[in-house]
Amino acid sequence: MQLHILQPDTESKTAKRVGRGGKRGTYSGRGIKGQKARAGRRVRPQLRDIIKKIPKKRGYKFPAFRIKPTDVNVGVLELVVSAGDVVTPVFLIEKGLIQKLGGKIPFVKILGYGELTKKITVEGCEASKGAVEKIEKAGGTILPANT
Repeated sequence: MQLHILQPDTESKTAKRVGRGGKRGTYSGRGIKGQKARAGRRVRPQLRDIIKKIPKKRGYKFPAFRIKPTDVNVGVLELVVSAGDVVTPVFLIEKGLIQKLGGKIPFVKILGYGELTKKITVEGCEASKGAVEKIEKAGGTILPANT
């Protein structure tokens, strides 16, 4: 026995070709009009409808070049520090006021919300004008950040 001699036991049945005349009437079982009645119909994927409903934002978006600093208010420092302390980003992490970002010590900016009565030294942090006034009024100093 060889491959070209083999024959199937049953004859293969041809698929019914709908929509080409024959004994099914004018519409051939497809109904009247609409997407499902057309030749070469494809049902639109459901995911496409969901994607089309999502609003699109206009314009080109790019990441900011400047890293935003982590902010700490003067009023919060009043609660945590004692007189004569040197406030640095590492000091603030140890006290639990800020957290490391991606394993790195973040840039810190001290803002002027709240009151300060203790004499402190701020080192390695940026500070707003209001914060500078309140720290210097309490007798403290601000050393510039090394960037």
